[in-house]
Amino acid sequence: MEIFLPIAEVSVNISTIFFLSTVVGILSGLFGVGGGFLMTPFLIFLGIPPTYAVANEANNILATSVSGSTTHWLKNTLDYKMGLMIVAGGTAGTIIGILTFTYFKGIGKIDIVISLAYMYVLAIIGTAMLVQGIGEIDRARKKIVLKKKLHSHYWIHGLPLRIRFKKSKLYESIFTPIIIGLLVGFIAAIMGIGGAFILVPAMIYIIGMPTKLIPGTSLFVTIFVSAIVTALHAFNYGSIDLILVFILICGSIVGVQIGQKIGESIDSSELKTLLAILLLGVGIAIAYDSFFAVHEAKQIIENGTKNLGPFSNFIRDLSKDVPIHYGIISIIFAIVIGVAGAFIRKFFSNLKKNILSKVKKG
Repeated sequence: MEIFLPIAEVSVNISTIFFLSTVVGILSGLFGVGGGFLMTPFLIFLGIPPTYAVANEANNILATSVSGSTTHWLKNTLDYKMGLMIVAGGTAGTIIGILTFTYFKGIGKIDIVISLAYMYVLAIIGTAMLVQGIGEIDRARKKIVLKKKLHSHYWIHGLPLRIRFKKSKLYESIFTPIIIGLLVGFIAAIMGIGGAFILVPAMIYIIGMPTKLIPGTSLFVTIFVSAIVTALHAFNYGSIDLILVFILICGSIVGVQIGQKIGESIDSSELKTLLAILLLGVGIAIAYDSFFAVHEAKQIIENGTKNLGPFSNFIRDLSKDVPIHYGIISIIFAIVIGVAGAFIRKFFSNLKKNILSKVKKG
């Protein structure tokens, strides 16, 4: 079924977007990372202009992060103090990123900047994951147990103003999480991703946080970063399309639940290698699309003069007339759906436990 997006001004297939967001959600649930670095390129391939793809995926990440973070809040596996320090840096990084975004948009180069950023990032992440995945498979085959250092020391650990993080049982400089947040916020603003692929390794290898606190704290940080990115894109460019966001959120939340269930019962070494190959493939496809198929994307964008329904007209007018209100609505919309998704998951999880306990007693 085709639907015309009133803000992005392109026609898309609902089933295709829902399917892709579900698949990306499954991968996110399996590997514990955000799917923005995959979903945004997919949206671009479907003909959605990069500027709109970045903004709407940021709003989608906000919803899925709220959903995941709420689940971890219910389990008490969050370090709020550490998270807020990272958010402080992330806020500054996001503002710098948006200013950079605005500069390149002003000179008409933002589409190629986004494409090049994804091309290089996917190449780096894909190569790293491929090497790691092949290494894990080889060690498993040879039954080699690799001893890891729990915490390495870098220049960043020598920074001043050290404070105690009771939840994580750490004594760190406040500048350590702030610098990490600065980098995550900048990347999120430019690429429309949560930054978990940087944040999670940084929490493990640089900050040295306990493993059980990392997923929840990472999602907690992503809520604020993606909310700021969503707001700034809505206020400055009016590029949030709530119809597209709703389809993305529905697919992502369903996919994440499936991915987490699958991840509980399988070894992810082979899947990590396959994901790495997929990332490299997407990076190559972006390179081709950027340098050889730009004219096709422009033709799709020019088809934006269609008759809209009452609801689509309302969304478009609201975005243009009161962008600040529209941005706030976009954030609240994502938060409400995210929280609802978490509690629905909790309800069905408890229902399953009750049924299983009754079966065992019977």
